[in-house]
Amino acid sequence: MLHLLFYIRITFTPTIQHCSMATVIGLCLRIKLKDCFPPHFKVDIKVAPGSHADEEAVNKQLNDKERIVAAMENPNLRQLVDECLHSSEL
Repeated sequence: MLHLLFYIRITFTPTIQHCSMATVIGLCLRIKLKDCFPPHFKVDIKVAPGSHADEEAVNKQLNDKERIVAAMENPNLRQLVDECLHSSEL
């Protein structure tokens, strides 16, 4: 059986170099895409090159499955993501 893997690649630019919400924004994007596409889609989310002071750390956080699972287990962070996604549907 042939298994196809599709890629979704998103690069976004935070509003400022030290944007403290960059990982939350990326996490919201990831969760929304996970809800909208089947599991055989691989999602890669990064901040635009040179757009964030901690570019490497943010990109690592946004694409590490274990870190994403741990982040979504945090009730405060989960609530923030849920509120962000809910408000985007209005």
